[in-house]
Amino acid sequence: MVSTSTSSVQKSFKYDVFLSFRGEDTRKTFVDHLYHALHQKGIITYKDDERIEKGVRISDQLLRSIKESRFHIIVFSKNYASSSWCLDELVKIMECQRTTKHTAYPVFYDVEPTEVRNQIEVVGEAFARHEKEEAAKRWIDALKEAAGLAGWELKNTVDGHEAKFIQKIVIDISLKLSFINGSVDENLVGMEGRVKNVVSSLEIGSEDVHMIGIKGMGGTSFIENVQEVSKSSLSGLKELQKQVLSDVLNDQSIVVKTASDGKNKMKKMMGSRKVLVVLDDVADIDQLEALAGDLTWFNPGSRIIITTRDEQVLIAQRVNFIHDASLLSNEEAICLFSTYAFGREIPIQGYRELSEKVVHYAAGLPLTIKVLGSHLCGRSEGEWVDAIERLKTIPLEKTLKRLELSYNGLENDQKEIFLDVVCILKGERKDKAIGLLESCGFNAQIGLRVLEQKSLITISDTDGLLT
Repeated sequence: MVSTSTSSVQKSFKYDVFLSFRGEDTRKTFVDHLYHALHQKGIITYKDDERIEKGVRISDQLLRSIKESRFHIIVFSKNYASSSWCLDELVKIMECQRTTKHTAYPVFYDVEPTEVRNQIEVVGEAFARHEKEEAAKRWIDALKEAAGLAGWELKNTVDGHEAKFIQKIVIDISLKLSFINGSVDENLVGMEGRVKNVVSSLEIGSEDVHMIGIKGMGGTSFIENVQEVSKSSLSGLKELQKQVLSDVLNDQSIVVKTASDGKNKMKKMMGSRKVLVVLDDVADIDQLEALAGDLTWFNPGSRIIITTRDEQVLIAQRVNFIHDASLLSNEEAICLFSTYAFGREIPIQGYRELSEKVVHYAAGLPLTIKVLGSHLCGRSEGEWVDAIERLKTIPLEKTLKRLELSYNGLENDQKEIFLDVVCILKGERKDKAIGLLESCGFNAQIGLRVLEQKSLITISDTDGLLT
C-alpha cells in the first residue's frame, strides 16, 4: 500500500532576503532604496546596519542570519572585495547556495561580472590587499562562483535607471517567493518560468497600453470564465461589463442597460486611470470587443490580459503579445503527479516507473495529472497496474468536460477532422494526414489550422507530426 504520510515540507526561513553589500559604497544609496522597496512589498529582509571596525571578523549571529534567509542578494560594488567581512559573508552564502534550499543572486552595481569573476579592474584593485592572506583562495573561489550566477546588471538593465532596476529586482524576488510560499496554490508546479515570461511582456514602467494573450488547451484552472458567464443568459455579457466597470471604478451603483451601452460606458469611463483587467476564457471576438474593444478605451500604462483557447480571437483583436500556455515537461509532470499521489515532489521508492507511465498518458495536461494523482493516492501497486491498463481505453471525465467546451464550438466537418486525428491520425505527418482527410472530402488545410488555433491539436515545427 502506498503511504500518504510522507510530506514535502518547505524549509522555514526567518528572512526572505539577506542583503550582502559594502557599506561605504551603497549603504545610504542603492542598498537603502532596495531595502525599503523590498520592505514595502512585504518581503522580510535582513540588512546589517552595524559599522564594522577594521580587523573585526564576521559574527556568529550574522552567519546564522545568512543560513536563516531564503534568498541572498549580493550587491557587488567597487569596494566590495576590499572588505574581508564582505568576503567572509560571500563564502558562507556560496556554501548555503550549494548545500541547501537557498538561492543567491548577484547584483552588479557599477562593476561588471567579468571584473568580479577574474578580479580585474576596480575589483582587482580592491582585492589586491588580500592576495597574501590565508583565506585568499577561498575568497577568490567564492567571487568566481557568485559572478557566474544569474542575477542583475545595472548597466545592461532598463538603460541604467536605478529606480526601475530596483523595481525589477523586487518584482522578480516577489514572484519567486509567491511560488515557494504557495500563496495561491501550494501544488502549482512549473509555473515560475511561464509566469515570468508573461510578466516580462507587461513591460512594467511603459506608458503604452498593452494587451497580452495567453492561448492554450483547457486543463489549467482560472477563477473567472468569460465564455460560460456570457452565454449563461441573455444578460451575461452586460453583467460582465458591469463587473469590470464596478471593480475598476470602485462603484457598485453602475447600471449597464445593454451590451452596447456597456461598451459606451467602458469607452468613456475606463480612460481616467491605469487599470489591470484579466479576461479569462474568451471564446469569440464579440466577447472581447464588448470587454476590451480598443486600446484607446484605457489610460496609458494599463494592462489587459486575455486567456483563450482560440488564437484567432487574439489575432483579430491585434493583441500585442501572444503566449502559448505550454504543457508541463516530463519532470514537471512527475513533480505535480507525485504531489497529489504521494504528498511529496518525487515518487516513493518502487513507483517511479509506474508514475512515468501515468504521466505519459496525461500528456502534460495539469488537470489530468491532478485527477490521476488524486485517484491513485493510497492505492496498492496492483491497483496502479490495473488503472494504467484502463487508462488506455477509458477517457477521464473531467478532462473531457474541459475539452468539450472547445470541441462544441467547432463546425461539423472540423469535429470530424478532430475525431479522425485523435482516433486514427495521431502521430502521422501533416502532409500525409491532409491527403487522407481530403480523400474523404474534408477541407483539411483549413480544418487542421482551426484545430491548432483552438489548441485541440499540435503540429510539430520540426517534423510536422500531429499530436
